[in-house]
Amino acid sequence: MKVLVPALSTSLLLLAFIHPATSFKAGDFKTCSQSGFCRRGRALAERARENVDNWHSPYSVDPLSLSLVSERASLTARVKSELYPDIKFSLEVHVHEDGVIRVRMDEVDGLRKRYDEAAKWALAAEPSISTDIQWKVDASRARAAFGQQREHEVVVDFKPLRVVLNKNGKEQVVINGRGLLHMEHFRNKTVEEPQVETEEEGSDTQEVLKVNPNAWFEGNSEDAFWEESFGSWTDTKPKGPESLSLDIDFPRHGHVYGIPQHATSLDLPTTTGENPFFEEPYRFYNADVFEYLASATTSLYGSIPLMHAHSADSTVAIFNVVGSEAWIDIAHPNTHSTSTHWISESGILDLFILSGPTPTDVFRQYGGLTGTAPLPAHWALGYHQCRWNYVSSDDVRGVQKRFDEEDMPVDVFWLDIEYSTDHQYMIWDKKNFPDPVEMTNDVAALGRKMVVIVDPHLKRVDDYPVYKQARDLGILVKQKNGQDDYEGWCWPGSSAWVDFFNPASWEFWKSLFKTTKGSSWSWIESTEDIHIWNDMNEPSVFNGPEITMPKDLVHYGGWEHRDIHNINGMFLPKVTSEGLIARGATPKRPFVLTRSFFAGSQRYSAMWTGDNLGTWEHMTVGIKMVLSNGIAGMTFAGSDVGGFFGNPESEMLVRWYWVGAFSPFFRAHAHLDSKRREPYLLDEPHRSTVRNILRLRYSLLPVWYTAFHETSVTGLPILRPHYVIFPQDEAGFSIDDQFYLGSSGLLVKPVTRPGVTEEIVYIPEDKVYYDYFTYQTYRGSPKGKHVTVPAELHQLPLLVRGGSIVPTRDRPRRASSLMHRDPFTLRVALDESLTAHGELYLDDGVTYAHKEGHLAWRGFSVNNAGAQLRLSNVDLAAATPRSAVEGGAIATFDRQNAFQRGIESVRVERVVVLGLPDRPKRVVVEGGHDLEWEYAPGVAAGAKKDGVASVLTIKNPRLGVASDWAIQITL
Repeated sequence: MKVLVPALSTSLLLLAFIHPATSFKAGDFKTCSQSGFCRRGRALAERARENVDNWHSPYSVDPLSLSLVSERASLTARVKSELYPDIKFSLEVHVHEDGVIRVRMDEVDGLRKRYDEAAKWALAAEPSISTDIQWKVDASRARAAFGQQREHEVVVDFKPLRVVLNKNGKEQVVINGRGLLHMEHFRNKTVEEPQVETEEEGSDTQEVLKVNPNAWFEGNSEDAFWEESFGSWTDTKPKGPESLSLDIDFPRHGHVYGIPQHATSLDLPTTTGENPFFEEPYRFYNADVFEYLASATTSLYGSIPLMHAHSADSTVAIFNVVGSEAWIDIAHPNTHSTSTHWISESGILDLFILSGPTPTDVFRQYGGLTGTAPLPAHWALGYHQCRWNYVSSDDVRGVQKRFDEEDMPVDVFWLDIEYSTDHQYMIWDKKNFPDPVEMTNDVAALGRKMVVIVDPHLKRVDDYPVYKQARDLGILVKQKNGQDDYEGWCWPGSSAWVDFFNPASWEFWKSLFKTTKGSSWSWIESTEDIHIWNDMNEPSVFNGPEITMPKDLVHYGGWEHRDIHNINGMFLPKVTSEGLIARGATPKRPFVLTRSFFAGSQRYSAMWTGDNLGTWEHMTVGIKMVLSNGIAGMTFAGSDVGGFFGNPESEMLVRWYWVGAFSPFFRAHAHLDSKRREPYLLDEPHRSTVRNILRLRYSLLPVWYTAFHETSVTGLPILRPHYVIFPQDEAGFSIDDQFYLGSSGLLVKPVTRPGVTEEIVYIPEDKVYYDYFTYQTYRGSPKGKHVTVPAELHQLPLLVRGGSIVPTRDRPRRASSLMHRDPFTLRVALDESLTAHGELYLDDGVTYAHKEGHLAWRGFSVNNAGAQLRLSNVDLAAATPRSAVEGGAIATFDRQNAFQRGIESVRVERVVVLGLPDRPKRVVVEGGHDLEWEYAPGVAAGAKKDGVASVLTIKNPRLGVASDWAIQITL
């Protein structure tokens, strides 16, 4: 039993006893063997393995039903199963303009309708089908070639049904190659007595039990078809069995990544016997898993059914749009191929094959399907301070005061559930928060924001206006009878949940965030400086099966919760973000943090990895999880610094701040049982070390913001694993403890073990890298090289790739909002050819004016003309005919736009050039004045030995960061 502080409410004290998720308990969550449809799917795969020589898929295409749309790359056909000749299935195959193949299969004219709306919520827009691809059909297959050189080909084999992606005649992705496709059709429940026939054979009587004639494929028992129990809960299944089994193989790809969220390595371990530690399939079933294991295939808070498959020759991906519970087995038949088996409880087959062939292409294709993460508010990239709970207005003011006294930058203070009266979210506890608007204004006066939690469970009392309005509108989730509102238990006690699949709920929820009085209740004790944290949206239900909703509850449209469970978590942050945008006269970029998510959630919110522990293992796996989420689109991600639960020692806490400072989302958070561990409470020298870490994060905000701009356009993740940057370097395919920050050239290797004084960093190329802090050089090799880098507690292995230009703002400020007119430093890390390049993206960081072209997008480069180097600053937006901005392109760009005019006085105050071969003879602004500079001799970029690099420091060149100019360095 946990001891709770006296300030906590009575309901929280009560729920401390009934909340089952006080720590991870394997018995709280199902294994595959305890899930009927997963058992059936794995048993199907086992029968196929045991009878591999005689196994075949019962599904085939009826060639006479084939229909081709002449002006579009679309194919439709009827599919039949030899198991059930009277059951009809439809098949659609479309080739999109960007090289994505969509495969859909559904039951036709069945007893019921399968859930077919998952893609409706995941996709940002309906994809464009190609109009310049022609299908070729013969007696056994249909095929269509596409790509710039028609190097890709999609093949639909008729009998048995197979869908194959080829590249240059070689199989890349194979659907149903092992014959595990099985769409369980809808049927009526029947009760049959076992029938026994007797037959005479000589003088003996033999009893023969009549069995299912399809037992060779389906098995001989109706395993959990109509009802299933787990613990004390029974799941009634009024629709009967409707699961979908599907094998997806990657014959020439030995590494697979993605399918977050799981606490595993980035390069996904196998689950079918090769790895003794991972015998359970990867599960997709969003769940409230408190203190989750640091290495497991257990489902966590979010589900994105996207898997990358990679080799030195190509990268492909599959996006299997399923909203129900699902399990995925992974195997490697050999070192160069991967086999996967997907088993989902309900829904149609709606599969996208992303043809690549490079990681960049795959990110572009997936971003085209589900959207990219938008540019966040600039302040959201700063440091966030949170705990469960800051207990009063004075507590918040006191924490802010201490940060300022210790000269530690911070942008956001957070309030957990105890700010509200009896956990009625948006209703302030006036005893402890008597002046919420004044408190928020006090924080905002120093350039900061607040984030306040709003969970989806509504306390079921009439004097809670949010609940009363939702109930009266009839927009709450229903019991299995489809009529009565569902009642479950969460932090407030008896609770109800808004059914966000109901369109009538959207305007209701958005209206709650208005800060002015209207015809219905809204949160008028709020301001535009308050943003929102959506937690518990899996949904978490303390007295529900697996700490969530029963699967047989009913949502809008008559769909059961089983059909949409994994999609459910994306709606709360979606509608919340839309409410924050709409609350002011001028739309501003919202910040919403979500715990639960689905494919497409990146369009609305950031995420964090949930209730981690303050252990080295959780620090380590948090990095891997952020990388995995990033390649699946949820790139604005991070783990709680220090761990949510526990009291980490000072060394661990400092190391965790290093990790957080190089995570896209940077928040410290702690459980109510944890000791206060704000960074200013650390003893020296740890306090000063963390201060320097925070200042480093703020100095690099231009790099972070530019990376977010790039991902909003390309879909590339903010943190990039090695296989993304170096797709042909096999030695780096499994690396997940170091990464690159966007396209900045910064290589980061966090330390996640105690007692470390140096670290091994892998350099994957024959290029010079520079230590960001000391300018020590490290050289790779054509086959890759491991180098040893100092890593004392006050140090981080942070290397700058030769050929990079890193723009920073180095003046310490207490919040990012105070940095917008600060000058820039350019760190120029020359490569062996004495060239370099970099980018800087700027806008107002708050509004959507950048979508109208109000921005500055600069390109820095160093060109080598023998005895002279030329460092230039050009306008990338103006130089690009249709300049890319978030969400697409702008037709024209005005170099005199209002934002650029507003930063004319913002200058470059310093240029640091690393790796020059000799002392310069002259440094001058092209067409202008000589510049003041100093030079420290050292190792040149092209030298064969390592050492401290030469450093040229150009002082105050008096050049605008948003102006075109060039500096000539004569050697």
